[in-house]
Amino acid sequence: MNDDGVWAVSITPSMRLVNLAKTPRATERLRQLGFTPENFSRLFDDAPDAMVICKTDGAIVAVNGQVAQLLGCSQSELDGENIQEFIADFFRDRPGASPDDDLAAHRGALVAIRKDRTEIPIEISVGSPEGTEDELILGIIHRRDEPPCTRPCQIPADFEHVLSKLSAKFINLAPDLVDAEIIIGLGSLAEAIGLDRVSIAVLDDESDDLIVTHSWAQSGTREFPAQSLKLVLPWLASRVIRGEPVVAAAPEDLPQEAQAEKQHMAAFGLKSTMVIPLRVGGKVTGGIACSRVRTQRSWSPVTISRFETAANVFASALARKKADEKLQRAYIEIRELKEKLELENSYLRQEIKLEQSHNAVIGESNAMRGVLKKAEQVARTDSTVLILGETGTGKELIARTIHEMSGRSKRSMVKANCAALPSTLIESELFGRERGAYTGALTKEIGRFELADQSTLFLDEIGELPADVQSKLLRFLQEGEFERLGCAKTIKVNVRVIAATNRDLKSMVKEGKFREDLFYRLNVFPIVVPPLRERFEDMPALVWHILEEMGLRMGRKIEGVHAGTMVAFQKYSWPGNVRELRNVIERNLILNTGPIFRAELLELEKTDRTLRHLDQIESDHFRSVLQAKGWRIRGKGGAAETLGLKPTTLEARIKRLGIHRPC
Repeated sequence: MNDDGVWAVSITPSMRLVNLAKTPRATERLRQLGFTPENFSRLFDDAPDAMVICKTDGAIVAVNGQVAQLLGCSQSELDGENIQEFIADFFRDRPGASPDDDLAAHRGALVAIRKDRTEIPIEISVGSPEGTEDELILGIIHRRDEPPCTRPCQIPADFEHVLSKLSAKFINLAPDLVDAEIIIGLGSLAEAIGLDRVSIAVLDDESDDLIVTHSWAQSGTREFPAQSLKLVLPWLASRVIRGEPVVAAAPEDLPQEAQAEKQHMAAFGLKSTMVIPLRVGGKVTGGIACSRVRTQRSWSPVTISRFETAANVFASALARKKADEKLQRAYIEIRELKEKLELENSYLRQEIKLEQSHNAVIGESNAMRGVLKKAEQVARTDSTVLILGETGTGKELIARTIHEMSGRSKRSMVKANCAALPSTLIESELFGRERGAYTGALTKEIGRFELADQSTLFLDEIGELPADVQSKLLRFLQEGEFERLGCAKTIKVNVRVIAATNRDLKSMVKEGKFREDLFYRLNVFPIVVPPLRERFEDMPALVWHILEEMGLRMGRKIEGVHAGTMVAFQKYSWPGNVRELRNVIERNLILNTGPIFRAELLELEKTDRTLRHLDQIESDHFRSVLQAKGWRIRGKGGAAETLGLKPTTLEARIKRLGIHRPC
């Protein structure tokens, strides 16, 4: 309607209907129902019933194809005609109709005159389209000449209203609300058509079975239980999966092979039933079943067509819900991957300096050649490795060497220092946590095992691992799975574990401080890294490597090493091993700015003499106590108790000092 109150006219009835629907009040009403004028026009055109919209004087505004088929002519032939030329009594019971009349829906036994001048019996539901301020009339036309046994059940005129509300409800509905709205929609549909029970079964992609997921029933009528249709109603399930409807006005209408279905109807007191396949994009996705308990009901083609229209609404809603849920799972996976990558990048930024400064194993001694040979042998496998050695010997460097020679080298090695992490937090650091897993856990955190998926995890100072975390590590080594703190979901990752320690794990097992089964799981391929005092021939190469690395970092160019310095370095025992050597070189680079590197020899000699003197005193004392106790270390009255030391501590010192029991 334009500003002058005149209905807009277009070339075709379909376009005229679009313009009609674009009037302010009609547009607002359609918006409330979830339609656009174009969508409303398509719904009108595709409706299974013959539908006509005309003015109060009978002038046709729009008809759908069903009207043209009913009257035996084309839609264009009806354009601009008056409905009373074809249905003389269209306004019967309403003489002198005007826009102010009450246009409540009514039915009457009327006659329609076809193009070939033959007459067919009809009945009409007449009403006023919502939003038109009673200026138009909507007629829904049905034939009355079907045989009594197939005569369609009378469907109230508000069926289209229920259908449009259903369609509008599911537009932009959140996935978690769809199921509840489907139940409500099934009830509305059943009440509009006069059904006693309506159920929906969804086709499961994995089992290719129909599973009942939604059901509604009138008070006093049993709902269809949620179960497999293939199991309880095999004939019906196979028909629906093939896309074939099942229509039975009475149980005896079912074929002989549908015995389970007949028994089901008898058990539930069903008089009539109909099942329509649900389709999305031509593919069967499930089925919707409706039943009558109070009386039998025949199902005409018109009724089936209407029910198929409703089925499409539910099928689309379920498909949209499934797609939304799948998309949500993709969003969650993407978010978790993004978080994992961010944590991994953050971790790598922290480790990059360490990797750059320890990029090669330096040493040509027989001891180091043996270590490197073992590293090369085990690198080609995914076996767990246990690296043993004193502090500062370069155990982490050997672990990195194994990783770089393995098939996992495309991803960076992940490190966790079990001694540096607080015992209360080490489990979450290794295995991750969910938000709220414990007080202070304000965010979800991915653990080192997840970061190391498809790579290598280096567990340094494994001997410091708490007992409760030892059991969780053992489970991972056995089964390759774990759970985050605060989450019951099992996570599987592909991680190669390399552990290292400077402690005597065998003694810790005997003392009950380290799980024996975990020790054997870790000790698959042990590698012992020798201390620096056992590889003095590697000293020149080590010194030059460290000087070049630190000189580059400090902007210094070292041209040579003072001969006396190198001799002193080779004589010193280096209790702190390579780590101590690096510290001494760095300190002396700061103190001496010339091109020739030299170290404070007196400092080294003094330190060495002091250490040797103290070691000798300690060795003599330990030896006298051991002799007095008959070389018995453990137990009451043993040497460890006398010296006030733990047996493992005493054993480690005896080994370091080179004390041997006389033969």
